[in-house]
Amino acid sequence: MNEKILVVDDEESILNVLTCALKRDGYCVEKAYDGQEALDMVKSFKPHIMILDLMLPVINGYEVCKILQDENIGIIMLTAKNDIVDKIVGLELGADDYLTKPFDLREVLARVKSLARRFKKTTDDRRNDNLIDIHGFNINKKLRTVSIKNLKKDFTQMEFDLLYLLLLNPNVVYSRERLLDIVWDMEYVGGTRTVDTHVQRIRKKLGHPYEQLIQTVHGVGYKGVDELFEDRD
Repeated sequence: MNEKILVVDDEESILNVLTCALKRDGYCVEKAYDGQEALDMVKSFKPHIMILDLMLPVINGYEVCKILQDENIGIIMLTAKNDIVDKIVGLELGADDYLTKPFDLREVLARVKSLARRFKKTTDDRRNDNLIDIHGFNINKKLRTVSIKNLKKDFTQMEFDLLYLLLLNPNVVYSRERLLDIVWDMEYVGGTRTVDTHVQRIRKKLGHPYEQLIQTVHGVGYKGVDELFEDRD
C-alpha cells in the first residue's frame, strides 16, 4: 500500500489522531491546517486522497473542493454540520464522500480504503479498455455493450452512460443534480425525476440480483457498488 493521504483540519487533535491511524494502516500521510496550505501541499505532495474539513481558515473546504475539481484526487469531507444541504453542496463541488463529526475512526479508515480501491479499480479499468466485470455482469464502454452471464442486455444511450458512470466509480455518492450535469450535460432545473426514472429502468433490465449494483443513498442520490449482497427484506 503506497497511497498518499493529505489530512486537512484546523483542529490539531483531529489531525494527530487521523495521521497516526492512517500511518498505522500503511498509508503515506501529510497534514495541513488551512485551505491554502492544503492547496500548496497538493502541488508538492500530490496526494491520492484528501480528508478535508469544510470549516477551515484562510480558504474553506468548499472552495478547496471547487479549485480541485479537475484534479484526480479523491476527497472525503469532514463536517460538524448534520445538514443534508451541506453534504450535497460538497458533493456538487467535487467531493467523493462525506463524514459527519464526531466520527468513528474505524469508519474513516473504511471510507479511505474504499476510496483507494475505487481509484485503483478506475486505473485498472482504463488499462483494460474500460471493461467492468462483476460476478457475471460485464460492461464494455468501448463497444458499449452490457451482458449478464453472456446474455446481452439492451440499454439506451443515457441508461448506459448512467450505469457505466456509477459502476466505474463504486461507492462514490452522486446527487441527482450531479448526475444530470455529468450524464445529461445539463444544469439542474428541477428535473431530477428523470434520474430516478432511468435508475428504475436500469434496475428492471438488470434484474435480480444485479439491480443491487445501484444503491439509493436516501436524501442525496445514488451510488454504484462492486459487489452483490445476500437477499434482504
